[in-house]
Amino acid sequence: MTEATRRVGLIGLGNMGLPMARTLEAAGFAVTGFDAAEARRAAFSPSADTVTDLAAGNETLLLSLPTSEIVEKVVAEAAPALAAGSLIIDTSTAEPASTRRLQSELAAKGLGYVDAPVSGGPSGARNAHLLVMAGGSPADLDRAEPLLTALSRQVVRCGGPGTGNVTKLVNNLLCAAHLTLAGEALALAEAGGLSPEALLAALNIGSGRSGVTEVNLPRWVLSGDFDSGFSMGLMRKDVGIALKLAKEAGLSPPMAQAAAAIWGESQNAVSDDEDFNRMVTYAKEFSRK
Repeated sequence: MTEATRRVGLIGLGNMGLPMARTLEAAGFAVTGFDAAEARRAAFSPSADTVTDLAAGNETLLLSLPTSEIVEKVVAEAAPALAAGSLIIDTSTAEPASTRRLQSELAAKGLGYVDAPVSGGPSGARNAHLLVMAGGSPADLDRAEPLLTALSRQVVRCGGPGTGNVTKLVNNLLCAAHLTLAGEALALAEAGGLSPEALLAALNIGSGRSGVTEVNLPRWVLSGDFDSGFSMGLMRKDVGIALKLAKEAGLSPPMAQAAAAIWGESQNAVSDDEDFNRMVTYAKEFSRK
């Protein structure tokens, strides 16, 4: 990599962006940050005062933002200041149609764009242990690979623009459903006189296991920590986008719709700010009514 490609401007210094910035620094990248919140800018040095300033000084921008609307706004601010040939890598979980539109618009201006949503949470970002689901042109993916490799345990090339986000949305839809069913499973096991620990000891070497039973339940639910860094609101957003994709494709998936309905109904009991693993507790208690 050249000195220029090792200079990275990272936009979004939140639960994921800040540890990613520090991980990239540790891997030898020269990282400058930006966040709309002054307190977050103060948490990382060096930080730029504006998106335009950041874009003018870096040929690679890495985004970690909560919604497609914010991604579009940031890209609109950054693009005019970027040098021809620059690359934007978006790790946000965004709407595939928005991603594809941005990639097309930027390609016409000589700019590259990769959608590279990640799984693994803040701890994965801190420990360079993220799973990256990447979509884009082969040339853009080749250019993004060294940076993404520095953040991850594995980079999966999913296909063309938008396919990284499709993959992440499917992943999160499954996770949301698994969390819901895990709560119901715990209620059923306890009603049968089985402890959660004994249940997991069997499930996690059987065919009923999932990432939720192997990781989420012991790490964040049974421990009572509920501090994964990913919120109920963000998962509700992702489930909604996944169902929107299904509808646009002419699909009507009943199990996904049922899971989404439960996530929506839970909002009165579990706020958007709560950790997303709270769904297990909600589903467990709801199944007893």
